[in-house]
Amino acid sequence: MKFLRTLIFSAFWLLVSLTTATLLAVAGAALYFAPGLPDVRQLEDVELQTPLRIYTRDGQLIKEYGAERRMPVEFDEIPQGMVQALLAAEDASYFDHQGVAPKGLARAAVELIASGGNIQSGGSTITMQVARNYLLTLDRTYIRKVREILLSLEMEQILSKKDILELYVNKIYLGNGAYGIAAAAKAYYDRPLNELTLSEQAMIAGLPKAPSAFNPLANAERALIRRNWILFRMRDLGYIDQQAYQQAVQAPVTARRHVTKAEVQAQYVAEMARQFAVERFEDKAYTGGYRITTTIDSELQPLARQALANGLIAYDTRHGWRGPEETDIPRSLAEAQERTERQGLEEELSESPEVMETARQAAERSQTTVEGIEGDVSNWLQVLERTPELGPLKPAIVIESQDREMRVLTTGREIKTIAWDGLKWARPYHSPRSRGATPNSAADIAAPGSLVRILQREDGSWRLSQKPDIQGSLVAMDPRTGAILALQGGFDFDASKFNRSIQARRQAGSIFKPFIYLAGLESGEVNPATVINDAPVVMQDGSGEMWRPNNASGDFRGPTRLRVGLAHSRNLVTIRLLQSLGLNSTLNFLDQFGFKPQRLPNGLSLALGSASLTPLEMTRAYATLANGGFRVQPWFIQKVTRGEHDTLVEKANPKVACRECTAGQETTEINGETYRVAPRIADPASMYILRDMLREVVESGTARGALVLDRKDIVGKTGTTNDQRDAWFAGFNMGLAATVWVGKDDNSPTAEYGSQAALPIWVDFMGQALEGHPERLPERPDDVVERRIDPETGRLLGDNQAGGITEIFRADYLPSQQPRRVDEAIEQESGSQGTGTYEAIF
Repeated sequence: MKFLRTLIFSAFWLLVSLTTATLLAVAGAALYFAPGLPDVRQLEDVELQTPLRIYTRDGQLIKEYGAERRMPVEFDEIPQGMVQALLAAEDASYFDHQGVAPKGLARAAVELIASGGNIQSGGSTITMQVARNYLLTLDRTYIRKVREILLSLEMEQILSKKDILELYVNKIYLGNGAYGIAAAAKAYYDRPLNELTLSEQAMIAGLPKAPSAFNPLANAERALIRRNWILFRMRDLGYIDQQAYQQAVQAPVTARRHVTKAEVQAQYVAEMARQFAVERFEDKAYTGGYRITTTIDSELQPLARQALANGLIAYDTRHGWRGPEETDIPRSLAEAQERTERQGLEEELSESPEVMETARQAAERSQTTVEGIEGDVSNWLQVLERTPELGPLKPAIVIESQDREMRVLTTGREIKTIAWDGLKWARPYHSPRSRGATPNSAADIAAPGSLVRILQREDGSWRLSQKPDIQGSLVAMDPRTGAILALQGGFDFDASKFNRSIQARRQAGSIFKPFIYLAGLESGEVNPATVINDAPVVMQDGSGEMWRPNNASGDFRGPTRLRVGLAHSRNLVTIRLLQSLGLNSTLNFLDQFGFKPQRLPNGLSLALGSASLTPLEMTRAYATLANGGFRVQPWFIQKVTRGEHDTLVEKANPKVACRECTAGQETTEINGETYRVAPRIADPASMYILRDMLREVVESGTARGALVLDRKDIVGKTGTTNDQRDAWFAGFNMGLAATVWVGKDDNSPTAEYGSQAALPIWVDFMGQALEGHPERLPERPDDVVERRIDPETGRLLGDNQAGGITEIFRADYLPSQQPRRVDEAIEQESGSQGTGTYEAIF
């Protein structure tokens, strides 16, 4: 008994001594390290690195930029099962300790002694991990561990357990580019946190310990073991019952690699927004948590993208088959490597570990055979993997081509059959204006081992296609505000990042003519009934050469009313109109529409649209025609916010058109928002008359293809430039203005007019965009009146004169009953107005 009492007494004092020593050690460490510790209070207002995200005006994701995928969540947004899984995996006593777990520290101390100064497992609580991740370096030394402990103790005094756990779940790296549990849920399962199953929650909870080793994409077996251990711990801790446990451990591994998917494909707009962010926010653009909300409409943008793609593919199909993208592709990786080695190009197969890994994975997936194909096709599968889809065009490799049928291998190891009605279009391309004979069999088109493109039709069947040898642009704008609602700058961003909507300056052709006509209407010098001679003219250009402009049709109609001249795009009528108005005064008028005089030709070729302008510039000008004469500016960024609470950084404040505003009114309201009123730059009467003349272009002129829409409220103008290098159509109703350009980047001929290449795209887009929207026609201004005229002379008819046609006029600019014609004999004049080379642009 005496020995026992002595032992107990000694143990008691030993415990007291150890406790005292520990307290003294902690106090000493605190005194020693405290001056150099970071300020814990900075965690109360921590700013996580969050990627730049671009959205449509109604919140649909367009694009995400940034190395770290992160979607910060608040504690209350974390499902209870997710919290419990993390605690079971990392720190079961989290809600009980004060930031430090004694058992874990004891384990770390043993490792510290055994390793001679380096800590292996760490013994870290969640609080300590937060301290390390946010405030310290990641080196494994006893000095950092002491600092970590001290910071953790201080954190627990300042922050709540919920705050600390929130910091933890948003910071941890969980592999596959995901930082934080919400990003991991999207990266592995493409679902939000609250939709994950228990087994999926446990899988994510197993990743913080070793994001690479326990990654279900890299090592599914090891990840499964880790997941099931966490589920076992959750059962033992009482978080789940036996039934839930059994069900969860039997669940298969469902994780897949999911990249951030765009909800709306608008990559050209995304790049515009990215450049804006870099210019505006510099280095913080990709990490500062900025959200850019654009003016893009999530319903109109897909229509624009699809309409442009369909139109360019249709053009390309009309002009013939240029052959496969690649031919004689080796079937297997072994054959590909053998060929490469024979050619002395071994480095191409080993240029990077990523290439070799892709090849290995492709070989494994092929399993040396594909159902329906004899032999190893691993290289074909690899080629398909690395070949991107372009718009609706999918890559495929021909596996059989005989008689009038072709079988192709596509991504996903699928085999598609293309019947003859999807092949017979493939007449060989010779030139933009010439094709070869119709092929006799599928073998005439492409041999096995050829890389081609295929397109799925509306009925589900497939047809052969190819990447178009043509480009285009479609821009749609709200004419009242100038907001860009849809923008597609080319066939596909992955094929070409050049944004033709804003970067391509192309000759405008006849879509420029309405502005010459408007200048005449504004001047009061002419009206729709004014007769101008559509006759040949010869004059000198600025270099002394003779200029002989023609009409697209090659003929001349003689005396022609302006309404008819515009409807049928008569070049000589427009040239004589511009000459009668005077070049300088017309240039000054055009300046108000955003057409800067220094960028316009200083000569009469201006009448034919020889100015090089972007599709966006033309859309802006047509938006002014659509809104009744108000100068609106194009814009595409609605607002910029930052952080998880969407703090407003900046917001657009455009000037808008306001037909109903009184003179001098400076602001107006649209959908509850106050906007400044844009300046009016043209008289309402002139605008109304021009719009009525443009309707004639659709009713009886070059844009009759738009009649298929069966709408009275749409108007527009076709345009084709010299040698058919550019094809245009620009048109509008009161709610939407849109411009389509089609051409080749190298400025070679397209061999088609605007009515053939561009108008069908515009009709496709506008037909869908306006579906469900009732027709809207502008009210006729009080000073616009109707009168009967003689269609041959343009003079007014008296009440006692029968026949004639009805025309509209500004009340203060009525024609007389005597013929008035602007038909000066220009061909008798020598010299030219201004300088520059004139071209015949139709």
